[in-house]
Amino acid sequence: MAVIKHITILSLVVFLLLALHFRGAVSSSFDDDGDEDNEEYVLDSVFSNTTSTLSRRSRFLAYAVIKTIKKGASCGANTKKKAQVCNGVSANKGTSLLYCCKKHCRNVLGDQNNCGVCGRKCGLGQRCCGGVCTNVLKNAANCGKCGKKCKHGVKCEYGYCGYA
Repeated sequence: MAVIKHITILSLVVFLLLALHFRGAVSSSFDDDGDEDNEEYVLDSVFSNTTSTLSRRSRFLAYAVIKTIKKGASCGANTKKKAQVCNGVSANKGTSLLYCCKKHCRNVLGDQNNCGVCGRKCGLGQRCCGGVCTNVLKNAANCGKCGKKCKHGVKCEYGYCGYA
């Protein structure tokens, strides 16, 4: 009887280890955006922001022109002017839409934790494709990652076109 008890416990431990290993493998292979921490968003339209320190020095330096925003830049922390930098601003030729989510600029068209709107998280095996949480494990138009299309008639299985 003790042998059966030990075998049962051992099999449960093995099962849990395999389940955790599989979950880690799936999440690490599909959560890698290729984004780097030093990524910058190039704004589609130049954003002018007045700054009090520059406007006091000269009337010619009254406006600071913002052309890029770093990924995760601070916004809305102290002033309303900072929040305006990434509230509905289009970037990267329309492929990014920046909003201030929890005091940081986020691309709601591709952010796993802010997909479409601030705070909407995509589930396991899903990616944020154009602001919509998409199951990239079996979507032929977004197979494995956003925008990767399988050839006509080829199914997307487990994030690969024509897996079998």
